[in-house]
Amino acid sequence: MTVQLAGASDADLAEVALTRSEYEHLVEGLGREPNRLELGIVGALWSEHCSYKTSKPLLGMLPTRGPRVLQGPGENAGAVDIGHGLACVFKIESHNHPSAIEPYQGAATGVGGILRDIFTMGARPIALLDSLRFGPLDEPRQRHLFDGVVAGIGGYGNCIGVPTVGGELYFDESYRINCLVNAMCVGIVEQGRLTRATASGPGNLVLLVGADTGRDGIHGASFASVVLDAESAARRPAVQVGNPFLEKCLMEACLELAGDPRVIAMQDLGAAGLCGSTAELAHRGGCGIEIDVARASRRETGMTPYEVMLSESQERMLIVAKPADVRSLQEVFERWDLHSDVVAVILPDQRFVVRDGAEPVCDLPLDLLVDGAPSRGAPGPRPLRAVAEDMAGIATPSWTPEEALLRLIGSPNLGSRASVYRRYDHQVGDATVILPGGDAALVRVDGTALGLAIATDGNSRYTALDARHGAMIAVCEAARNVVATGAKPAAVTNCLNFANPEHADVWWDLHDAIAGIAAACTALEIPVVSGNVSLYNDTGGTGIDPTVVIGMVGVLDDVSRRCTAGFRDEGDLVGLVGPVDAELGGSEYQRLAHGVNAGPPPHLDIDLERRVQGFVLEAIESGLLHSAHDCAEGGIAIAIAESCLLGDIGAWIGVDELGTGEGLINGSAGILFGESQSRFVISFAREALVRLHELAGRHSVPFRDLGSVGGERVCVSGCIDVSLADVRQVHRGALIERE
Repeated sequence: MTVQLAGASDADLAEVALTRSEYEHLVEGLGREPNRLELGIVGALWSEHCSYKTSKPLLGMLPTRGPRVLQGPGENAGAVDIGHGLACVFKIESHNHPSAIEPYQGAATGVGGILRDIFTMGARPIALLDSLRFGPLDEPRQRHLFDGVVAGIGGYGNCIGVPTVGGELYFDESYRINCLVNAMCVGIVEQGRLTRATASGPGNLVLLVGADTGRDGIHGASFASVVLDAESAARRPAVQVGNPFLEKCLMEACLELAGDPRVIAMQDLGAAGLCGSTAELAHRGGCGIEIDVARASRRETGMTPYEVMLSESQERMLIVAKPADVRSLQEVFERWDLHSDVVAVILPDQRFVVRDGAEPVCDLPLDLLVDGAPSRGAPGPRPLRAVAEDMAGIATPSWTPEEALLRLIGSPNLGSRASVYRRYDHQVGDATVILPGGDAALVRVDGTALGLAIATDGNSRYTALDARHGAMIAVCEAARNVVATGAKPAAVTNCLNFANPEHADVWWDLHDAIAGIAAACTALEIPVVSGNVSLYNDTGGTGIDPTVVIGMVGVLDDVSRRCTAGFRDEGDLVGLVGPVDAELGGSEYQRLAHGVNAGPPPHLDIDLERRVQGFVLEAIESGLLHSAHDCAEGGIAIAIAESCLLGDIGAWIGVDELGTGEGLINGSAGILFGESQSRFVISFAREALVRLHELAGRHSVPFRDLGSVGGERVCVSGCIDVSLADVRQVHRGALIERE
């Protein structure tokens, strides 16, 4: 056995991101001091990124079961039944810290990692999405991060042949120091070919497949579980380096083996590298594992067992197989020009053993390693929150409603994302039916009439004001995005991005956000099947606002009955489903006009939300709607302008239909730009009006016809009258770098 540490120093513990009390807990559990390799392995597996020691006790609040659920949390990704004997497999994950240090590789390897989570389940990836957050775009560093992340996403996804079909992009002071890069992937597999990552059978062998192991990514899981500081740039080696062409070969080889009885289990190497994947694989199966690091192919000379076990080199996979089947499986990987080294054997007892050839270098109890991290509860009582300030005393800008419309729709947060998604291949595979730019992407399921609607959504301005309420709104808005296509929401994946949970206010925001997701998902009957928690998005005591990102998947039984967000036909009527209120708290108008985030976030009536979504789904299914668009950031005026842009046709809205015309003309912005919830802007043929009113009555939802589609101007009578060409010009220029 390698020489043991005679007590770990503070520097030793800092290297692996363990606290002194956690180290003492480890020593007590082992009955001895760990050696350096054991300490590094425990540090990785006990990191926040792997153990979820802060969030795990809270995540039990989430509803994870439902009639469609085939696989809930606990595997590489979640899976739901979409009919026709098929499963949709999906998950979202973060790659925030690496992207802050090295934006291109951080984002690229984030894409690579989420792809592996999907195809390790046997599912062919059919769509990628992302959710990105940066500081103000006019700052050079933020432009550097933004350009690097977008290039990394496109560079990896485009090479591997999976379309990037949608996502969201937001700029705010909160992310100036800590950017957020969340990636989501969706795949399809026959239900009988779903593959799990659960080892079994003492004596069975474990193959390490794919890229050679290098020194990149060492301590990556620990790096993602600490706050960033002035020394963080020195940890650039903790950022992995991606090779999308190798991953393409790995993906095709693994998909060839999906459902193959020779494959007992399949597990990708992600956070914590070889030590994390092998430990989780064995632990799920209630067995143990013995790894021989000398058998792992390496791309660098002189690598130690510590470096091999802790490396997070990308494009690697584990396969568990019977000894008699190993050679035939290796032949499959050889056809794809991939290494497949036998590096481990399954043990009957739950031990985690590492050898370097004949020399034993690690022996840990598996339960202690995987489940032994001491959980972290609230670091203090719930802080008293200051009452959210209202807008009283804040000067109102001298903007006319027309000026406000143009400023909002030309802002980085509401402007066109075309300059981003044109850098992605969003049509490779020829399955993308609704392209980026609308509410949700829609992809066709090959061989069926099915369509999958996919969206990511979240609003940190709301969660900063009220974490529970903001998280509920994130679920509802993601669901509305999916519903706007005609698809019924099926399940959720979530990415919870928070600052340092060792601060009581952050911990309680995390608690409340999870409670909010649980409440909304329960009310809407949408289970949570996968997700990720990213904590310690904090540098020098400056943390991000609590940011809940919801990934939503919905099922449309007949893709030909889809609905889009753009106005369609001259003479159609425009309608509003949902309330007309004047709520500016947390709004984009408030941010641009006043530079504050004040007042309570928009009110949410979850029962009304459910009824409004039901109304829109039935209206689309009945063929009554020509367009449907979620009314969200920027309010009614922005939603109408976006529908005009997407349909390349103007619209006229009667001011009396929105409320008091005099108030609008005199500069009351709340009705036009307030972000009240549970609303859709729809368009429809005149002859459908009576049936829609009847349907609204049956669903007990507010519904009013606002005006009509036509012409080349965006008009709200008496207060807004601007050419569609002018709206398009400012909208297109939102993300363009200016001299």
